[in-house]
Amino acid sequence: MKAKVFFLSILMAVSAAVFAQDNQNIEFVERVHDFGQIQEDGGRVTTTFEFTNTSKKPVTLDNVQASCGCTTPQWSKEAIAPKKKGFINVTYNPAGRPGSFTKSITVKYHDASEETKTIVLNIKGEVIPKAKPAN
Repeated sequence: MKAKVFFLSILMAVSAAVFAQDNQNIEFVERVHDFGQIQEDGGRVTTTFEFTNTSKKPVTLDNVQASCGCTTPQWSKEAIAPKKKGFINVTYNPAGRPGSFTKSITVKYHDASEETKTIVLNIKGEVIPKAKPAN
């Protein structure tokens, strides 16, 4: 019985270590950006999600996709060396979208192992409607 408990304890510790390593390849300064209140007629707003490659291998962002057409991502196209920084710029267009919003940005990346990994980033805020013209 003691051997089973010991074996299960070791197995759980190894599994936790492997899981933690898989999620540690890139570290973002923030994963959610709150624009706060923005004006509908104030034009597009942009934020930069900066990250560091915390692995021992170069990391490449394969694809960055926004949840809707009102959000446009641009990202580091070159491989990010270990301990170096990369970026994802996200632009949101508030025109015609008054009210609260939350949009997701799905980041797919890989290291030298070629295993694709995914991280989801979010932007949020509140679009203040433009003033209605007086009659």
